[in-house]
Amino acid sequence: MPSATPLDRNSTRATALVIFAKAPVPGQVKTRLCPPLTPDEAATLHGSFVIDTLERTKAAVGKLKLDMDRYLACAPSSGHVFFKIMEERQGVKLIDQVGDDLGARMHHVVETMFSRGYRRTIIIGTDVPTVPLDHFKQALTSLEDHDLVLGPALDGGYYLIGINQSVPELFSDIPWSTDQVLRLTQEKAAVLGLKTALLERWRDVDTLDDLEALIEECTTDSKKPKNERVVSTRTAGVLQALAKRLRSRT
Repeated sequence: MPSATPLDRNSTRATALVIFAKAPVPGQVKTRLCPPLTPDEAATLHGSFVIDTLERTKAAVGKLKLDMDRYLACAPSSGHVFFKIMEERQGVKLIDQVGDDLGARMHHVVETMFSRGYRRTIIIGTDVPTVPLDHFKQALTSLEDHDLVLGPALDGGYYLIGINQSVPELFSDIPWSTDQVLRLTQEKAAVLGLKTALLERWRDVDTLDDLEALIEECTTDSKKPKNERVVSTRTAGVLQALAKRLRSRT
């Protein structure tokens, strides 16, 4: 494999924080939850997660004073009305996801951000609505003395990846949506001589077990004072409604 080209660390540009999201179209998102959820319910849940991620990243950048520009990488198109609303309400810049699979799309975003002069690119998905704000600071700090930072998911994938140079090999020949993603990415990084940092493991919401765990977490969270709650009021309402419907269906 070719070695990675070191980045010019004298660059004065900031970090690009890119949120990967699909438009909340019934039948095209959270399909692993259908059934027992209906396509409409899954789309509502997904849409709330996207907004959660936008709100949490905005809060992280503002409260922790992180040197980041936020982007929303959109599928199927940044022209979708949902994304246009997010652009206006959340103050995020829109770009399209381009590529045949997730790896190709992430690599394209990394290349795009570096071509725009950013020194680092951090990508996060929208399936971790409770990820702590400090994880974004940890990721940014890790990239000061590491080439790569990964946020391991409990299912064997990763919910966040940050990188300070373009390394196409990290995004190719990976069986996406399997429990091999994190391990294989780490192995590729080791072969390439990349110094890698890991964040705390966190649960992303892909399966019914994940959803039930989040519903339970939300129940506990709702007993805390409002200023200490992690789950947004919007998503808490969606989860409560889904919990009732799931009980009635079983």
